[in-house]
Amino acid sequence: MEPVLVTGAAGGRQGSTGLHVARMLLERGQAVRALVHHEDARAERLRALGAEVVAGDLREITSVIPAFAGVRRAFFTYPVTEGMLDAAAVFAAAARREGLERVVEVSQLAADPYAGTPHMRRHWVAEELFDRAGVGAVHLRAGVFFENLAVLVRAGGGRELALPLGSPGTVLPLIAATDVARVAVGALTSPEGEVEPICRLTGEVMTIGEAARTFGESLVYLDQHPQEWRRKAMTLYDDAVAVEHLSHLWELFRLIGGHHELYQVTEAIERVGGRPPLTLREFVAAEGPFC
Repeated sequence: MEPVLVTGAAGGRQGSTGLHVARMLLERGQAVRALVHHEDARAERLRALGAEVVAGDLREITSVIPAFAGVRRAFFTYPVTEGMLDAAAVFAAAARREGLERVVEVSQLAADPYAGTPHMRRHWVAEELFDRAGVGAVHLRAGVFFENLAVLVRAGGGRELALPLGSPGTVLPLIAATDVARVAVGALTSPEGEVEPICRLTGEVMTIGEAARTFGESLVYLDQHPQEWRRKAMTLYDDAVAVEHLSHLWELFRLIGGHHELYQVTEAIERVGGRPPLTLREFVAAEGPFC
């Protein structure tokens, strides 16, 4: 059986879509080759699940080309940190060289050359790289992960969700990382041509005030000053690119305030992923307690 190449399979704090994709594919009996950055306990966890594990740097072509041997389909994701465009260019070039028929990659809901955050614009460029490589690219344009809010709830000690979003009525398009992974798996295992090249993925639309109450009845949303949020975020994330992106993202949502044409639950989650989207309440019940 030809393996599916999965990046990001070691997991992380920003959703761990690669780990979810690897696990779901293995549960289906699909062979998986996991490309990880380091040989560590997380790599051993993947081997225990049944994955073939190879270590390498996604930004280094000599690491990536060998990982494609015997592969026809691949999943690409990259954390919100520096090097995403380098990694996308290397992966797209290697995929084209090795003749892949489908690459499924995680992008952002409003990816566009004139998007409101620098990282969204970088994602649009990455999409162009994959499209021009001619590798059957499928772009998963996802909303804000539930997991991103969960990190902030835990940072607030389960008492507050502090964000520079203005009114508690500011609306967010949200999704569970597992739903993004289910759609990725559906796209990776579907016959060629059955999945649209752009899948917008939002599982629930709600205000930040409603989201805070969903994490806990006693938990409150705190409208934090942008400069104060940036200062605390640097301590929490320890990554300038992540803080840059999130700061711009929260500002964008604050300026939009209410509903936007992109803020709608998308049918692709059930049609391609095989089940209705997870709600934030279901996520909290499964991942909590948070308070």
